[in-house]
Amino acid sequence: MASSSSTYRSSSSSDGGNPSDSAVTVDERKRKRMLSNRESARRSRMRKQKHVDDLTAQINQLSSDNRQILTSLTVTSELYMKIQAENSVLTAQMAELSTRLESLNEIVDLVTTTNGGIDQIDGCGFDDRTAGINSDGYYDDVMMSGVNHWGGSVYTNQPIMANDINMY
Repeated sequence: MASSSSTYRSSSSSDGGNPSDSAVTVDERKRKRMLSNRESARRSRMRKQKHVDDLTAQINQLSSDNRQILTSLTVTSELYMKIQAENSVLTAQMAELSTRLESLNEIVDLVTTTNGGIDQIDGCGFDDRTAGINSDGYYDDVMMSGVNHWGGSVYTNQPIMANDINMY
């Protein structure tokens, strides 16, 4: 740098001007330019630091959001698995109850079609008029609990529906 300023001074002194004034002017410009460059570099460093700080804050925020999403996903997955297991149990219970209902309805249909017109107490061929009569010809009170005095069962043969069965 010193060589360029000395060259510049020697050329300006050949113009006939005062060499010390031109050297002061050149040195003053050089000093101002150096100060301006320093200030510009300081502003650039400050911008860069602000950008780095902003990016760090954004990383922290995104990391926090990511943790919250992962926690929510874990809770949702656990709830899904719990509901899926409960659904499997309910599906198995429904299949079992449907099979039972189908079997019971088949039994009711079988008893109804093979009845032959006999009044029955429980679908097993017992005549209501003779059921509950003891050897003396009187009704037995123990047997009368399910028999109507007018000839017919108090218990009707109706299909059992799945929602009528106590599941507990």
